Amino acid sequence: MDAESPESTVTTCYRHPKVESHVRCTRCDRYICPDCMREAAVGHQCVECVREGARSVRQARTAFGGRITAVPMVTYVLIGLNVLAYLAELARPSVVDRFDMLGTVPAGYLPEGVAHGEWYRLLTGAFLHLPPTGGTFGILHIVMNMVSLWNLGRVVEAQLGRVRFTALYLLSALGGSVLVLLIAPETPTLGASGAIFGLGAAYYVMARRLGADMNAVNRFMAGLLLWLVISAWATSWQGHLGGLLTGAAVTLAYAYVPRGPRRALIQTAVCVAVLALLVILTITKATELTGGAA
Repeated sequence: MDAESPESTVTTCYRHPKVESHVRCTRCDRYICPDCMREAAVGHQCVECVREGARSVRQARTAFGGRITAVPMVTYVLIGLNVLAYLAELARPSVVDRFDMLGTVPAGYLPEGVAHGEWYRLLTGAFLHLPPTGGTFGILHIVMNMVSLWNLGRVVEAQLGRVRFTALYLLSALGGSVLVLLIAPETPTLGASGAIFGLGAAYYVMARRLGADMNAVNRFMAGLLLWLVISAWATSWQGHLGGLLTGAAVTLAYAYVPRGPRRALIQTAVCVAVLALLVILTITKATELTGGAA
């Protein structure tokens, strides 16, 4: 009687044919080596089955539809961008005049500003701050804004998710710049305050939607509005108010659109509509300021 050769009974890993294996994936039943084993509820699974299973698992979402994330990465990036822009200002002070928010200049000066095609100022101005010896606040301008962004951003981003939070921040910044253009086009402004006021409005709307204890939230909102009034003599209240209103409008859509497969689509449509409104207002005001020659 012929004995079966040992080589015929050797089983190898399906991903590493030269590695002997005696363990099967509990999902696909293929042999896997120790490098390809992944712990499962029962036994082990191969790398491909684990990956396929992860795709089939529904991702956890916040109450506003955003993906749950443990690290407020967008908040960190925004703070980093503001700090880098500030270092650029210190190295080259002309950066402020070139990129701050400016609608137009008085007659008799060289044409510049948003009304003359420099639309980037609507956004770049929100990443600049007063130099250490400039204005009323000096270096406190960026310090206070970044502390506020750190405190508010982490909370709001955790609830909205990264994509919605990014849209909220940028639209709030644009909303502040557009209101400056509409009301005080000849006044150069800078700072992240408009976007941060938008985050403050978002914090308030989200707290009401989640049924949070409103005592502390109302005190926060009262302080924010009080600062809006008190700081009007030294800062751009138009930028603050524009950011506040824009942030509130966007977050109302995030918070009160009914759950369902179309929720993300409707939220996106509202953000696009807000952006379109800001663009229309900008074009209208630029045409008025230049007499149609922009």
